[in-house]
Amino acid sequence: MIEDFGTGTGTFHCETDLCIVGAGAAGITIANAFAGTRHRILLLESGGLTCEDESQRLLEGSSVGEPGLHPAHSRLRAYGGSCRLWGGGCLPLTPDDFQPRDWVPYSGWPIGYHDLEPYYRRALSVCGLHRHRISNGSFNTRASSFPHSHASMDLANRVFVQSPVEFGGATVAPLANAANVRVLLHANLIELHPVPSAEYVVEASIGSLGGRRGTVRARHYVLAAGGIENARLLLLSDSVARDGLGNRHDMVGRYFQDHPRCRLGMLAEGRLDRVMRPFDKATRGEYAEPCLSNEAQRRHQVLASRIRPFAVHAAPSPGVQALRELRARLRGRPAEGAIDSRIEREVAAVLDRGLPLPLPQPDHEAVQPVRAALHLARHAGDVGRMVLRKCRGYSHLRRERVEVMGFFEQAPNPDSRISLEDRRDALGQRRVRVDWRLTDLDRATHRVAARLFGAELARVHAARFVPEPWVEDPADAPVLHGTAHHLGTTRMSANPHDGVVNRHCRVHGIDNLYVAGSSVFPTGGWAYPTFTIIALSLRLADHLRSRLDTFAPLMG
Repeated sequence: MIEDFGTGTGTFHCETDLCIVGAGAAGITIANAFAGTRHRILLLESGGLTCEDESQRLLEGSSVGEPGLHPAHSRLRAYGGSCRLWGGGCLPLTPDDFQPRDWVPYSGWPIGYHDLEPYYRRALSVCGLHRHRISNGSFNTRASSFPHSHASMDLANRVFVQSPVEFGGATVAPLANAANVRVLLHANLIELHPVPSAEYVVEASIGSLGGRRGTVRARHYVLAAGGIENARLLLLSDSVARDGLGNRHDMVGRYFQDHPRCRLGMLAEGRLDRVMRPFDKATRGEYAEPCLSNEAQRRHQVLASRIRPFAVHAAPSPGVQALRELRARLRGRPAEGAIDSRIEREVAAVLDRGLPLPLPQPDHEAVQPVRAALHLARHAGDVGRMVLRKCRGYSHLRRERVEVMGFFEQAPNPDSRISLEDRRDALGQRRVRVDWRLTDLDRATHRVAARLFGAELARVHAARFVPEPWVEDPADAPVLHGTAHHLGTTRMSANPHDGVVNRHCRVHGIDNLYVAGSSVFPTGGWAYPTFTIIALSLRLADHLRSRLDTFAPLMG
């Protein structure tokens, strides 16, 4: 059942078995795992079914770190969460990602790859990837044969696949039809209220932007609101615990990480078509990208990283341009695409900063069909050459160069953190303050990786690698951008002094409060986090089910 809390009237009160805060990938996965069971589930979503300005403004805050990160331009506050802009990329972490690395401070998970592997297999079904198989941090698919082999032991290929599942509208119906699941839209968590000892939570206060207020009493609570908001909600719950829930050791909000990205350089004067062929030929949403091997990370004492080449084409020939214009005019203006709101387009544009831009498309309305047809006839030879290139498996446009983008793991850093500022939002809650900081290990990784990737790509493709100036100049620095993969702010740890949640994602010292999502990652490798978020959420759902079956209510 789906209700709009914001349009209701009167004071709201609900008693339930499990209260989940946040309808993103983690919250939806957990709720779906309980659909059709005897347990009562309440899923709170602060936004609506689509993105709205008023809800989005609740994400605003400040950015004081280097590089900067605008909190409202890297997240979405609506059903589906930031996964409304998810490209579908799925890749598990590697076994080494879970292990302590002596050159990476604060690395290591309290669980191992073997603990998560069965849930990775179950996550395949959640992501609509039933025919795929995983092995040691990669997918065993036909794409494994696409990339060129690397003579250097520094580089390896890992395969990721694209999920067809959209954590937006497509996931609404199963929860709407589940008799035991209640979804409340426009329901914002105001505060979690624990008993005086702060050993368990007895009640949650919720509110809407329209002024409606209510309470939820649950046997268990799960924060699944994202890598920034999970920490913020714990810090805001300070009426009993002065520094916020789970923050006895000042760990909530620390170790904030993203996957920084930047340009490493470009390839020129080589077999540029061959560089891009693995991506031109990728089928069924399967891609393999070069990354630093585990051996290289150990040998060079650096973090995980990968690259993605982007072809920069020469301007289209007159014949190819004429063909484009004619087809565009005959077909009409193309559909807007999957991104269906202005807010989503604006956030997507911010996340695309720094990536090579595609060629501008013709103005469809200004092109007349007859004129385009005559233009095409005058340049038929261009079209013939284009067809020949396509038949040979190459792009129909000549490539001038290939830009090489690097994507990096970030080292855990306790000084990189989420905190609260004094300004308040429309609900009266203190806004978030993001202090994103990198370390010397991060900066060393960027330079070492650029040199290793550049040298190997140049050798394999008989090309010339032209590095960005910062690669060779220690006084220079790359222009870094985030990827909105917010990690680490409620990190998993065996010891309460080292993190916020235990190996079962339960907040240390609080018996019925859990955190789901990438905020529990101690480290993030370079893999897209959503696949691991889903696997961890399935694991947490199993744990919660066992507790709900045996755990007496703590609602008095």
